[in-house]
Amino acid sequence: MSAEQVSSLCEQLVKAVTVIMDPASTQRYRLEALKFCEEFKEKCPICVPCGLKLAEKTQTAIVRHFGLQILEHVVKFRWNNMPRLEKVYLKNNVMGLISSGTQSILEEESHIKDVLSRIVVEMIKREWPQHWPDMLKELDTLSKQGETQTELVMFILLRLAEDVVTFQTLPTQRRRDIQQTLTQNMEKIFSFLLTTLQQNVNKYRRMKADLAQEPKAQANCRVGIAALNTLAGYIDWVALSHITADNCKLLEMLCLLLNEPELQIGAAECLLIAVSRKGKLEDRKPLMVLFGDVAMHYILSAAQTADGEGLVEKHYVFLKRLCQVLCALGSQLCALLGPDSDVETPTNFGKYLDSFLAFTTHPSQFLRSSTQITWGALFRHEVLSRDPLLLAMIPKYLRASMTNLVKVGFPSKTDSTSCEYSRFDFDSDEDFNAFFNSFRAQQGEVMRMACRLDPRTGFQMAGEWLKYQLTAPVDTGPMNSKTGEGLCSIFSPSFVQWDAMTFFSESVISQMFRTLDKDEIPVNDGIDLLQLVLNFETKDPLILSCVLTNVSALFPFVTYRPEYLPQVLSKLFASVTFEVIEESKFVMSVQAPRTRAVKNVRRHACSSIIKMCRDYPQLVLPNFEMLYNHVKQLLSNELLLTQMEKCALMEALVLISNQFKDYERQKAFLEELMAPVAGLWLSPEMQRVLSDPEAFISYVGADNKIADPILEDPSGLNRSRISFCVYTILGVVKRARWPAATEEAKAGGFLVGYMPSGSPIYRNPCTEQVLKLFDNLLALIRTHNNLYMPEMVARLGETFAKALDMLEVEKNAILGLPQPLLELYDSPVYKTVLERMQGFFCTLYDNCFHILGNAGPSMQQDFYTVEGLATQLLSSAFINLNNIPDYRLRPMLRVFVKPLVLSCPSEYYETLVCPMLGPLFTYLHMRLSQKWQVINQRSMLCEDDAADDNPESQEMLEEQLVRLLTREVMDLITVCCVSKKGVEHNTTAAVDGDDDEAMATEVTPPASAELTELGKCLMKQEDVCTALLITAYTSLSWKDTLSCQRTTTQLCWPLLKQVLPGNLLPDAVSWFFTSVLKGLQTHGQHDGCMAALVHLAFQIYEALRPRYAELKAVMEQIPDIQRDSLEQFDSKLLNPTLQKVADKRRKDHFKRLITGCIGKPLGEQFRKEVHIRNLPSLFKKVKPSLETDVLENEDGEGLTALFEP
Repeated sequence: MSAEQVSSLCEQLVKAVTVIMDPASTQRYRLEALKFCEEFKEKCPICVPCGLKLAEKTQTAIVRHFGLQILEHVVKFRWNNMPRLEKVYLKNNVMGLISSGTQSILEEESHIKDVLSRIVVEMIKREWPQHWPDMLKELDTLSKQGETQTELVMFILLRLAEDVVTFQTLPTQRRRDIQQTLTQNMEKIFSFLLTTLQQNVNKYRRMKADLAQEPKAQANCRVGIAALNTLAGYIDWVALSHITADNCKLLEMLCLLLNEPELQIGAAECLLIAVSRKGKLEDRKPLMVLFGDVAMHYILSAAQTADGEGLVEKHYVFLKRLCQVLCALGSQLCALLGPDSDVETPTNFGKYLDSFLAFTTHPSQFLRSSTQITWGALFRHEVLSRDPLLLAMIPKYLRASMTNLVKVGFPSKTDSTSCEYSRFDFDSDEDFNAFFNSFRAQQGEVMRMACRLDPRTGFQMAGEWLKYQLTAPVDTGPMNSKTGEGLCSIFSPSFVQWDAMTFFSESVISQMFRTLDKDEIPVNDGIDLLQLVLNFETKDPLILSCVLTNVSALFPFVTYRPEYLPQVLSKLFASVTFEVIEESKFVMSVQAPRTRAVKNVRRHACSSIIKMCRDYPQLVLPNFEMLYNHVKQLLSNELLLTQMEKCALMEALVLISNQFKDYERQKAFLEELMAPVAGLWLSPEMQRVLSDPEAFISYVGADNKIADPILEDPSGLNRSRISFCVYTILGVVKRARWPAATEEAKAGGFLVGYMPSGSPIYRNPCTEQVLKLFDNLLALIRTHNNLYMPEMVARLGETFAKALDMLEVEKNAILGLPQPLLELYDSPVYKTVLERMQGFFCTLYDNCFHILGNAGPSMQQDFYTVEGLATQLLSSAFINLNNIPDYRLRPMLRVFVKPLVLSCPSEYYETLVCPMLGPLFTYLHMRLSQKWQVINQRSMLCEDDAADDNPESQEMLEEQLVRLLTREVMDLITVCCVSKKGVEHNTTAAVDGDDDEAMATEVTPPASAELTELGKCLMKQEDVCTALLITAYTSLSWKDTLSCQRTTTQLCWPLLKQVLPGNLLPDAVSWFFTSVLKGLQTHGQHDGCMAALVHLAFQIYEALRPRYAELKAVMEQIPDIQRDSLEQFDSKLLNPTLQKVADKRRKDHFKRLITGCIGKPLGEQFRKEVHIRNLPSLFKKVKPSLETDVLENEDGEGLTALFEP
């Protein structure tokens, strides 16, 4: 090929590259130029000479980069077909470019250096060590030429380690060859890296002061940085002996470099990786040298210098690294020090703790939080937790926590030194808020551990702080609360202090009660504090909320002095009706709604009362009458409390009534308590309203048109009456119980007999009352379901057209949008009538189903034997499901169907559960299939639909809801059908949570995934059995990774195994198998799903292929399947006489067969495949075992073969 051809082609390429990179080019020109360049790379036979010409130093950087890209492309995609001489020619020229074809180290562009090192690494991956044994020598020789070449050699070594060890982007055998050869040469490589680092650092230090030598010094510095980066790529995986060789010379150098501003971050990075190494404890012992005087001195002086230079990003990043180094050191110490180990507590342990505390008291909230896990590990450690130095540190740590718990440092504010640091670490106040909340929770854990070692100090500090806050004047700060003049907002200095103190005292006091013996508890001090808190008066809702938490924290002291109980109750009851009333402004005829802060105080007081009655019922029982009278008085005024507050107080009473331990007395009490509800609920008017959708809409006021949607709400009282009844029924059903001890239950008249299995049957004192109200409850549920019928939706008034829609909060939660920071915390909560109506429908719907879900566990056989219960439920809860939206169906399945099924005794499966679940599962399968079909069509068409006001977010919301509903349904089926041994059924957390779980690669289903009794019962009915199998297997190709993985591992195989003994139709068997393969096509890109689905497909094929030849026909349709390999797999499977290969080998073979249908991530679907050939093996294969050889060669040849050299 003549030089002219090369030159003219290169000219065209230069023009094309210029057009591509010129911002002024038109789209068409750019595309044509791009096409020309790509076709040249793919097809032109003279890529190498052109690439080398374009890469010459005389060209511009962009053209040189393109020339080098051509060479990289040649190595990656054409290497296997190149003649040997051409490979050698290319290799020599590339090495020539490193030697003399680049600008000097300070002038050369980094992207040129990068692509040049990539080309060398690509060649190494294909030829070293077998065909290029002198590669390391060549690199060594290059590095002797000067800084420019040395830096490139560093880049090559780093890139090689990353590709081979970190990212493993090459075939197994090649990876093994290269990694083993690297390991064999590691001593040389390490000494080369260290020498390079040392020489360049020494030169840099000598010359940096001399201005004339500035460029030379900079060049050495660059090489030093490159050497540190390369070391970081190796320290992570090489044998620890290389890191600790030569009396830990490497660690010593790194410590020295911590005080060199240009190199300190790289040095800290290396140090961090070294100190974080896991491995045999014996090998890690030398790392303790870092606790020595020299290392400690360098680490601490570097920290002090960096911190002393004010907030500069570079120094701050370095401080974070140093903090991580100290944390990792602490972890190593905890691992190496043990009762049986010969490692001593370092002499500098005290110095270490002091420096660690300095990070815990640093203004940066991020640095403070970074230290917590290590403090926890130290306080928990078997040996160190007894060390006097650490014990002396506890008061200091707690003192630091008192500061750290104060929520300051919002990036948008300037009220603390932390704010400046937060601006580096957090994008927004919301970000900081989320971080701080988890940091505070973590501190709580660690403080409790510290107090386990020294409970009294913590309590003493909490007492002092509490007394101080009770007497400190209130400082509301510049931001005035909208609740009223002189009240705190959540950013007020006083409130953040109160808030921190409250968290501190709660953590510390609860731990003290757990740690100290009964007679060691400082009761007098505790009661003194309680009295101070009870006597403290405040009209500030935020502070009052903290006061109530302190009352709860100190309440355990009352168990020693019950005479204080009435005072505590009075305090709590006063707070239940707390209001902030401003007389001067009270001219308005309508009272402003309560602020969120006020609502919270009232709710807080109610939940404190419930908690007290739940945890200390024996203590409260003597004061029951006083409590009851209090509540009666509050309930007598219909407008004084919200429905929720009324019911909370009634729940507290029910909890105490459980302590009567007398069936008749408790029943009479519950009857009296529920009399107002029963009167209202069973009245003819209410009966009419609850059973007729039109009457219901009119009664709750949803058919009105409202002129002033904020102030006018004529039907509010009607709604609150319905809410009150439903809340009360729920509270009673949830809280009323028989005594836990059988003897007490028997004596109190709760025991009515025994099951055939011998387990006792109890009766609940609330049963009679609740069942009396049951018919109307079902009527309400039926009516509520019917509200979603189009003709009923049409009857909603203009204001309320969206009354049945989702609440905004629910939408945000589902879309994962962060809640805004509560600046609005203290403005009055002006809800529009529509928002109130939405809230009413939503809560009512949920609560009705909560009642049904709690009815089984609460009333047991009295509930399950209600006449025609299955029919009644089918005609109420499950009516008009077609019109009920996904966001209403989800809670129904979770809070009603699932608990009902889980608590139902097996005696009622046939009469209640199966008749109910059969139609439900059939319906749910149909519904989900249709929904997923719509989603799949939508993603295929991707039509622009601009008709809606916000179609994208609406579509996202709908799609996410279908996902969540799918998870709910699949979880329900799993709970019903598969026994829980070894299977986690904690769904609620994951249902709305992230999809990270989907990435887990745990594959094999729990060994004991067997069908439950209920599962077997359901599978006996043909239609239900079909619905379950079809739902489980169809769901594998729905686009929800989490659901797919759970269903695959927990549900599919147990269900199919149940029907295997019967005669399955060949078409059905093919369909099951195909469904799994389709699932692989959809989810193959996710490792966890892929592994689980491959396992399932393998199980099905192994179990059913002997009976159904059709499965082989399905296999043959897989794209790119190797027929001979399939034949081989099949014949082994069908020939029972052959000895079975190990399970893993068979599964790997099967996975290779079905590779053609395993989906790839989008980024890899159109990627050009890189093929790296294996080279002759470096290591001889081990001969097969002796016995088989001798058996095969009975004439003795086998034996002589063993001794051949």
